[in-house]
Amino acid sequence: MSITTASAQDEPPSLADRAFQQLQDRLIFLDIPPGAPLNEARLSQELSLGRTPLREALKRLESEHLVVTYSRRGTFATTVDITALSEISQVREVLEPLAARLAAERRGGDARDQLEDLRDRLGAAGNDWLNRDEALRWDLQIHRAVYAAAGNAHLRVTLERYSNLATRIWCVVADRIPQLQEHVTVHRDLLRAVLTGDAEEAGTIMLTHVRDFETQIRQVL
Repeated sequence: MSITTASAQDEPPSLADRAFQQLQDRLIFLDIPPGAPLNEARLSQELSLGRTPLREALKRLESEHLVVTYSRRGTFATTVDITALSEISQVREVLEPLAARLAAERRGGDARDQLEDLRDRLGAAGNDWLNRDEALRWDLQIHRAVYAAAGNAHLRVTLERYSNLATRIWCVVADRIPQLQEHVTVHRDLLRAVLTGDAEEAGTIMLTHVRDFETQIRQVL
């Protein structure tokens, strides 16, 4: 499943946006291993892009703490800092429920069609089809859709950054988490609460969801 965050009103992505989205996906899900070098010439060829949009994308990825550039050494995927889990969770426990409540107050707003599509697709599928990678991608896509539905661009950007970092930590330990699929199916209740306008319920579900995430990570560390 591809991860998308654009709403119907968003403009088509630029070449730099395309490069950013593709590389961000690889970095979040560790397809580019932590600490691995990013060779501009090779990436330019793989993505069929010139050096200018690629470098713009790498600058954005550095601001997202997904890559780091060293003078005379080049650009590398950042390491996954599991010790940052507490700080990331502190931020998410405050802002994720806020986003869910705002999204519910707006009943999905401009992202309502996307939320309804996610609800229908998730509701029609059983748990058996969810492998590790799909479960992680479902989780991230639903969170991003809720951020968009909240209607606050600053909140959305902030939460996407912290959610990306949290997902990288999750990817490191996902194979050791036995309840990964159940963690994702909680989103059925979340989407229903947002779409029906139940702000209190949406916020409560999201807070529990984020706390469960940290608890499950700590149980396998």
